[in-house]
Amino acid sequence: VQLVESGGGLAQPGESLRLSCAASGFPFSRYAIRWVRQAPGKGLERVAVIDGGGQETHYEKPVKGRFGISKDNGKNFAFLLINNLRPEATALYYCALTDGTRGRGTQVTVFS
Repeated sequence: VQLVESGGGLAQPGESLRLSCAASGFPFSRYAIRWVRQAPGKGLERVAVIDGGGQETHYEKPVKGRFGISKDNGKNFAFLLINNLRPEATALYYCALTDGTRGRGTQVTVFS
């Protein structure tokens, strides 16, 4: 199993970023994908999850309405669109399987 995140970077409040997760080594369309994040000095926090088929999604309350999770089963990619970035979104973002397997993460830093 391999999960590789990309797309993070520096952004100003109000901007958007799209994070990508390239997956390999397992039947991607059969697995739900979760995005989690770890802010400086804090523990892992769940952000959103999407089912294997890419039809059902769930968002945690702090991000609901501003984040969008999706997956492309034909290309084995998952995505997290972050709109209207806020400073509290600064964190290392990981894509993960629901058993906890995750990649190395991509850093999002929001500064003004």
